[in-house]
Amino acid sequence: MPELRDRLHELNADIVFLQEVQGEGGRRRVMPRHATCPSQPQHEFIAQEIWPHSIYGKNAIYDEGHHGNAILSRYPIMRWDNQDVSAHQFESRGLLHCEIALSDGLPQLHCLCVHFGLFKRGRGVQFNALIERIKHLVPADAPLIIAGDFNDWNNHASHLLAHELHLHEVFDASLGRLARSYPAGLPLLRMDRIYVRGLEIRHGEVHAWRKISDHAALSADLVLP
Repeated sequence: MPELRDRLHELNADIVFLQEVQGEGGRRRVMPRHATCPSQPQHEFIAQEIWPHSIYGKNAIYDEGHHGNAILSRYPIMRWDNQDVSAHQFESRGLLHCEIALSDGLPQLHCLCVHFGLFKRGRGVQFNALIERIKHLVPADAPLIIAGDFNDWNNHASHLLAHELHLHEVFDASLGRLARSYPAGLPLLRMDRIYVRGLEIRHGEVHAWRKISDHAALSADLVLP
């Protein structure tokens, strides 16, 4: 965790989207003396000194604790909600959605952090929930970012989201191909994505931190037009 925190701090991003974050975990109980095990929720441990605003959506609950998605931000988070989109009892999934106030005179930025299921049928349910949520709750002229692990090996997401919501994937738009992000040691699968609407894409970058995550991290430079 300290190395992951340091690497994310080095990126110096304004907004961070995290998946499989432990809000409360059993590791502290199993290995209470482990030097690298934070005493607070992981998203709070990562956010310290850099991101004063953070939210956490609890999805998977088990005997030793729980984990879910998180969003960290330099800018104030005005509203947020975590929608349960679990398709079956074996996988707990959520859509973490917030509105961020960038500065006076600018529209509020909508951000959604996702981690979709391993099974095609479940992902279909989750894509439909994502589309319906955005259609009902995100104004068409509001800037929007959706980021996370889509577990979408066949790239069904890009065609569906482009058609239904007029979204653009950062790497596809800037490089002509989705980023390879999994596994981090030898990235082959294009599972992690950053989709945007109402923002100008400058570039994206892949960060393969092999020893601290099984997924490569993705970053994007985006600006309001």
